[in-house]
Amino acid sequence: MSVRELVVLGTASQVPTRHRNHNGYLLRWGAEGILFDPGEGTQRQMLRAGVAAHDVHRICVTHFHGDHSLGLAGVIQRINLDRVPHEVVAHYPASGQRYFDRLRYATAYRETVQLTEAPVATDGVLATTGAYDLHAHRLSHPVESFGYRLVEPDGRRMLPEELAAHGIHGPDVGRIQREGELRGVTLDQVSEERRGQRFAFVMDTRLCDGVYALAEGCDLLVIESTFLDEDERLAKDHGHLTAGQAAGVARDAGVRHLVLTHFSQRYTDPSAFEQQARAAGFDGELTIAADLLRVPLPTRRP
Repeated sequence: MSVRELVVLGTASQVPTRHRNHNGYLLRWGAEGILFDPGEGTQRQMLRAGVAAHDVHRICVTHFHGDHSLGLAGVIQRINLDRVPHEVVAHYPASGQRYFDRLRYATAYRETVQLTEAPVATDGVLATTGAYDLHAHRLSHPVESFGYRLVEPDGRRMLPEELAAHGIHGPDVGRIQREGELRGVTLDQVSEERRGQRFAFVMDTRLCDGVYALAEGCDLLVIESTFLDEDERLAKDHGHLTAGQAAGVARDAGVRHLVLTHFSQRYTDPSAFEQQARAAGFDGELTIAADLLRVPLPTRRP
């Protein structure tokens, strides 16, 4: 079975701390790896987490504040140094093209890899593969910011007892899957819909329509909770969410597993974020992110 997990490389907001690196997250989605918001130090965190440059197939940057993008220079040079054999696609706000250019060519190096720039200018589908559709939605932050959402296509789950009842076995199982009908038996009679998995990545933003659109029905939601609820005014002024606000989004959107991250260095007790998330009424699986943590996607819905 292919691995689907989030590898947390860094969880600090604005500046790194003794225990938290700048942001960085790798989503393993089967054979692909998607690197989100590589902040300063991401290359070293990848080494510590056992993530290789060859694991990166796509890079998604939400916005061009340093804690979400300063690691681009090192990561891009590393994938070239290691001669990654596949194309790497980079998504980022189109308005920040000059920042991407500066980071991509921050110092001299030899380009050996096909790095395809795919800037984001509006909401919508950015890429369609056999494994997922990648969507972007605009967020609300002092600089242009986009969140990202992966949606696996729905499929079908074959029902062994129904196949047996209709005398369908061996190569005939594949045939009815391909053709939709076999000897008067329809695919619907021997299978059921299998909902595709959904993942969203929501960083620096106030509450807005984009946050809810990204989070809707997610199996795993990674979302910033820079501030605690008592600092809601600071959160709004600086374009961020509180723990309670992030958890409220997850509650209303039907999220199964919530990962809170991007913590301000003003707080020293991570358990306070968990307490406020539960107080907001979120009763699903909850993870307070820590550097180098691995979070598997929940098993498929029954």
